[in-house]
Amino acid sequence: MLPLLVALVLSTLATLNALPNGAPTSVCDNMLPFHGGGIPPLTTKTPFTITPQSSVIGSGQTLKLDIESFPANIVFKGYMLQARQVDPPNSIVGHFVSTDTDAIKLIECQGPNDTATHTSTSQKRDLTLEWTAPEGFVGDVVFNATIAQDYDKFWVGIPSDPVRVVASQTTVAPGSSPTKRPATTTTVPPYRPPQTSAPVAVDPIYAGCGESKGCFGFPDGCVDSQDCRAVVTIAVLGARYVFELKSGHNRPAYVAFGLSNDAKMGDDSVLECVPEQGTVNAYASWTNVGPYGSTRVGVPQNIFQVLEKSYNDGTIYCKLERNAVSTVKGQKFDLMSDKFHLLLAAGSSVESTNVNYHDIGRHVSGTPQSLAEVGPVQGSSKLLLRLHGAFMITAWIGTASLGILLARYFRQTWVGSQMCGKDQWFAWHRFLMVLTWALTVAGVVVIFVEIGGWSQVRNPHAILGVVTTVLCFLQPLGAFFRPHPGSSKRPWFNWLHWLGGNLAHVIAIVAIFFAVQLQKAELPDWMDFILVAFVAFHVFMHLIFSIFSWVQIGGCVSERRSGQRVTSFPMADMTPSRNSMSSSERKQDAAFSGFRKSMLFLYILIVLGLVIAMVVIVVLAPIETAYNNIKEQIMN
Repeated sequence: MLPLLVALVLSTLATLNALPNGAPTSVCDNMLPFHGGGIPPLTTKTPFTITPQSSVIGSGQTLKLDIESFPANIVFKGYMLQARQVDPPNSIVGHFVSTDTDAIKLIECQGPNDTATHTSTSQKRDLTLEWTAPEGFVGDVVFNATIAQDYDKFWVGIPSDPVRVVASQTTVAPGSSPTKRPATTTTVPPYRPPQTSAPVAVDPIYAGCGESKGCFGFPDGCVDSQDCRAVVTIAVLGARYVFELKSGHNRPAYVAFGLSNDAKMGDDSVLECVPEQGTVNAYASWTNVGPYGSTRVGVPQNIFQVLEKSYNDGTIYCKLERNAVSTVKGQKFDLMSDKFHLLLAAGSSVESTNVNYHDIGRHVSGTPQSLAEVGPVQGSSKLLLRLHGAFMITAWIGTASLGILLARYFRQTWVGSQMCGKDQWFAWHRFLMVLTWALTVAGVVVIFVEIGGWSQVRNPHAILGVVTTVLCFLQPLGAFFRPHPGSSKRPWFNWLHWLGGNLAHVIAIVAIFFAVQLQKAELPDWMDFILVAFVAFHVFMHLIFSIFSWVQIGGCVSERRSGQRVTSFPMADMTPSRNSMSSSERKQDAAFSGFRKSMLFLYILIVLGLVIAMVVIVVLAPIETAYNNIKEQIMN
């Protein structure tokens, strides 16, 4: 316990007093501030620029240069500035002149006064320095700077536009006089120190995960790869329970951590970290069952203490200590004795007394956990979610599409043989539609078991899914009570059956498009392109079958209605009845039947391939998400 307290005190002192009198000579080569804790420099675009007031000067002459910001008046606390020779690279040349002893301190790296730094960590805005080129030196120089906006927010190696130093007797061309010019975009590569660059620092929140503290984040596996969209760590220090929360994915409006008795949202004690007016505020809140949501009203705010907090570049971080025993809304939360499901969420919007829907992400631990456990925290299984996606894709991209195609274009031609006492087209149509019905029912059951109720996501996927399911249930019921083929009501049934089936098919595919946007599905955006490819192919095949059917009957379906089967749909038949054909027409029909079967075989192969591809994507979506997160982290 004592070593931990000593380390905490030393770390705090280092934070408050880190290099208050300027950069030391030990960082002359890499210009990397030693701020302790392995804090890495920012890799985002810096708002600061180093602007020489002239692009050409003579050797031995003095040049003024400005440290500026865009937008203007952004403050910074520390800096380090050097002039480095372009060829050969990295040699520090010239010396600075102390024109403001309150803001400029000169140190010796490779020569007297060749490096300028700050004298204190007081806030600064625009700063002008003077640099003198060496006598007899000719060549190009680039000014490189490290600028610290705060202790944990600094940029290393900010380059200026190149400045040409010419012989002192050389006449400086008109237009290159030492007048201040606006900052311009430079193609000079970023500064790289001559020695091995400092190793990329690990985000300190992951340090000790699985060893001295428990860590939990999403998506799955992100703690190991250290690239979580949101993460919470739990450290137990004697009777103290310390939580760290962090999220920077898509500039969240909050990150929250909850303790639950049942792994479902509702009646859970939550701690929220919310950036407000440039700082991060922490709140205790409570989740409601109906309607789903959270509130801070009536929740005691004295059950925790804020140890640290920050909000930099859209990333929320806070470190909280929660009371070991607390009572919220009449429920006792004993962190020492009880086990809890862990809830972690992040979202993009908040209100005055609550946070809104967790549209960035939400994760729940798979089993209740003692907070003192430091091993890996496993998230809840998403098997049922994956099964739901696989069932629905197989049903409505695969079996329903093929069943509709068979009923539309093969009910008059695929009648030469029977299966189970029915024409082949009808037997396969019924089998495929029963399979569609069974897969849809299974998909609905598993998703309701997974969610435990109605979805609160602001996405029409759930509503469209329910409409599709209702229509899917009505279809077999209507078929069971269908009128006799000779009944006057049969045409009404045929129209309603056709309309219900096609409407369910269209709505189901639209629902699958909306499913791609669901955060919980973790599907890649390019899944939309596969769905578009299927829709285009499906429509194309309908056109092909329709065109060749019209060609087969000479473009005049109405003239062949006398031999039409009475069991056909009331819309125009795509093929005439074989009983009404002459011998020559039957030969022609046989040729077209061969073509139709070839096209059907092609359709089955391609749709089967698309279904398999989409099911694999649904099942392996978390792996794809993790890969994209790692790739994004590397690129940044």
